[in-house]
Amino acid sequence: MTRSIPRRTVLQAAAGATALAGLPLTSTQAQAQGAFDWKRYSGQSIEVHLIKSPRGELLQKYQKEFEDLTGIKVGAEQVPEQQSRQKTVIEFNSGKTSFDVVHLSYHVQKRQFAKGKWMEDLRGLFANGAAPDFDLKDYSAGGMFYATQSDGRIDSLPFNLDPWVLYWNKELFAAKGVAYPKSYADIVNAAKKLHDPATGVVGFVGRGLKNANVPLWTGLFLGFGGQFFDANGKLATETPEALASATMYRDLLKNTGPAGVAGYNWNEAQSLFLQGKAAMWLDGSGFAPPLEDPAKSKIVGKVGYGVMPPGPKLQVSPTFGDGIGVSAFTTKKGPAWYYIQWATGKAMQARMLATASGAPVRLSAYSNAEAIANLKVPAEWLSAVAESLKIARPGLPIIEPVTEFRDVFGIALNNMLTGGDVAAELKKATAEFAPVLAKSET
Repeated sequence: MTRSIPRRTVLQAAAGATALAGLPLTSTQAQAQGAFDWKRYSGQSIEVHLIKSPRGELLQKYQKEFEDLTGIKVGAEQVPEQQSRQKTVIEFNSGKTSFDVVHLSYHVQKRQFAKGKWMEDLRGLFANGAAPDFDLKDYSAGGMFYATQSDGRIDSLPFNLDPWVLYWNKELFAAKGVAYPKSYADIVNAAKKLHDPATGVVGFVGRGLKNANVPLWTGLFLGFGGQFFDANGKLATETPEALASATMYRDLLKNTGPAGVAGYNWNEAQSLFLQGKAAMWLDGSGFAPPLEDPAKSKIVGKVGYGVMPPGPKLQVSPTFGDGIGVSAFTTKKGPAWYYIQWATGKAMQARMLATASGAPVRLSAYSNAEAIANLKVPAEWLSAVAESLKIARPGLPIIEPVTEFRDVFGIALNNMLTGGDVAAELKKATAEFAPVLAKSET
């Protein structure tokens, strides 16, 4: 179906994709040396480790295209995010990986992978040959910020930026005469008005599962004006902003969420929302496609895609990112390099936009007429992504033990949902995590 999308929206999306906390684009350029031959490694095979996500599904869907293009056979698996983190760490620490290519979550694994130098520095591969249309300048500043380590190594290629948006059920809002929220207070009030246990409808759904729940809280925390660290570099997770955001998190999920929400990750929240049983859901923009799929969703055509309303201090869209790199331990660096060029190439990025599987990191995707014409979600989704990228900030602290941060504070948030005192849980989590952070910095 062809959709008419205002040129201004497309330009905003492209501009937004370049901005992530005002971070500059690296000046490194890929210089192809001699003729590039996609068939250079024909007959070889590689193993690809993907995180289960709309992006992982997209790569597997078009995998045969790469195999036909290169003659390289691909074995790929999608692993749920938390299991993926465990698997990759175990294998990297062993000094031998079962995979040649690895899909990573920058917000969790960037510093961790850098510390171990577990991924190949791609700058040497750039110099030895890249496809003619590789064009490193086409990757956004925000994407390249995530892909570049503090010592200048580029040990992955960016794949996706994922600003969080507020999904809302227009039919439920209209039935009770509730307007789209314009503030944090409006979110809470709308959730209360729309919460209707008698009909099985909840006012708000989101992540309650420990570890997975932290980005929902930290996104609210940033809008309250919170900073992860104070001027002295100490954790700032017992501040009034931390307390207010954690209280809002608890009240939304506990008072206007589904029973058992402490066990909800994004997939459970998505399932409830697409059944028409949740009025609002706050999560990543890449989870839109199933909501518009008649085979999966009962609310096709009824979904609103909104920019996160302003908090008391700031309007922020917590944003995360995916990348894809070459294992430093593989003996098949050439074929693996070819795969990640294809995976993050212009054609795949255009498909990501068309399917709303995420927010592409390539600027060219936002001016791809075919992708825009074939967008499988409403134009409102693209507008929400465009505006969200303009107010994007990293949704988690950029530290090496970010997994431990999520584990410790995830338990605290989970405890709040089951009766724990907000201030006491934050105090306990801060005290528990402080020495972990200190140790990582020595």
